[in-house]
Amino acid sequence: QVQLVESGGGSVQAGESLRLSCAASGISLANQAIGWFRQVPGKDLEGISAISGGGNSGTYYRDSVKGRFTISRDNSKNSVFLQMNALKPEDTAVYSCAVGVGRAGITLLNLWLSQKNIPHAWGRGTQVTVTS
Repeated sequence: QVQLVESGGGSVQAGESLRLSCAASGISLANQAIGWFRQVPGKDLEGISAISGGGNSGTYYRDSVKGRFTISRDNSKNSVFLQMNALKPEDTAVYSCAVGVGRAGITLLNLWLSQKNIPHAWGRGTQVTVTS
């Protein structure tokens, strides 16, 4: 069974940083694409970042997080990370990861949002709260 578990969320003040982790079991992330999403209660889930798997290069960032967030992977730990710097109150949300086949980009994230059964798995999310 493929499972993803997010960790690293918490409560911080505006301008501070957090590093989120997405740890996988039942699948090797080395040859998979990973996407990060976030959701505010009552609002739509939105894709914020993605990284390609295998030998493919490339990352994607939503405009609102470019220059502040960095996605990376450590295949030896079977994990993907999201470094979040200069956090803003509008970044407050539940952050989730998903894993599947494809090349990182807005097209892949939108596909996964429209058909949530396409990725191999979704994590349940970790709460990030940014206070002003």
